[in-house]
Amino acid sequence: MNNKTKAHLALLGANLFYGAGFTVAKSIMPRLIEPLGFIFIRVSVVTVLFWLSFAGGEKYRAKIEKRDWRILVLGGLFGVALNQMLFFMGLNLTFPIHAALIMMSTPLLITIIALFVLRERISSSKAAGLLIGISGAILLMSAGKEITLTGSSALGDVFVLMNAASYAIYLVMIKPLMQRYRPIIVIRWVFLFGFLFVLPFGGPQFVAIDWSLFQPTDYLALSFIVICVTFFTYLWNIYALRYLSPSTAGAYIYLQPMFAAFISVLFTHEQLTWVKLLATMLIFGGVYLVNFGFRRGKKP
Repeated sequence: MNNKTKAHLALLGANLFYGAGFTVAKSIMPRLIEPLGFIFIRVSVVTVLFWLSFAGGEKYRAKIEKRDWRILVLGGLFGVALNQMLFFMGLNLTFPIHAALIMMSTPLLITIIALFVLRERISSSKAAGLLIGISGAILLMSAGKEITLTGSSALGDVFVLMNAASYAIYLVMIKPLMQRYRPIIVIRWVFLFGFLFVLPFGGPQFVAIDWSLFQPTDYLALSFIVICVTFFTYLWNIYALRYLSPSTAGAYIYLQPMFAAFISVLFTHEQLTWVKLLATMLIFGGVYLVNFGFRRGKKP
């Protein structure tokens, strides 16, 4: 299995976890944990996990060049602090599938940013893939009105959209560092700086958590968000960026509403209609064209 194939599998797994995370996070937020207190737990625990790699020897250590410190600090701001805080604040005010659908703006934002920052060219197949994926997202959104609009908050939608923009900026700016350092070295510094940004906002809400109210299933949900939806997703995304373009990585976000919808059907007994299945096929088709083009073997 070559590195590009592994990178695609990593992105698939990361977005599967993301899709599940929408529903799992809502099961304990804000019932037990406020959004920023949740982020404090995620970032602090995962920062420690990533820094354990420092004990792995010289190959997991590297002297950071002076010019790269600014990127790492901004990566912590946009890729961890703003990204996670805005998303959980938005998710706290809206429904999981609705938040997942709003995330569809991320690939477009990444493509636009990469066009100006990295001078990426948009091929006809990539443009067609983006349009097809967006069509599927719009179809899924219209089919899911009965579960996404009731009780939805406009402010929550804005927060999720701002999160998408923050994540797009992060993916584009961090890409050059993947060519100079190991992914684990980059991500541990990004999380350390992200933790420093999160600390003054999430610390007070973390202190206010009443742990006596937690049941075993609540601890399990919290562990899933911290380990799977944070640790593995960031690690796999940063690994994939070493071999794939930011726009290709961002295109996998099209899969999140599909995963979120299936999980909703499984746990909330939401009806899976033919319209939603068609939307899922369009999303898959869009991802395929963005990654592989119209002809087999064509580079993305």
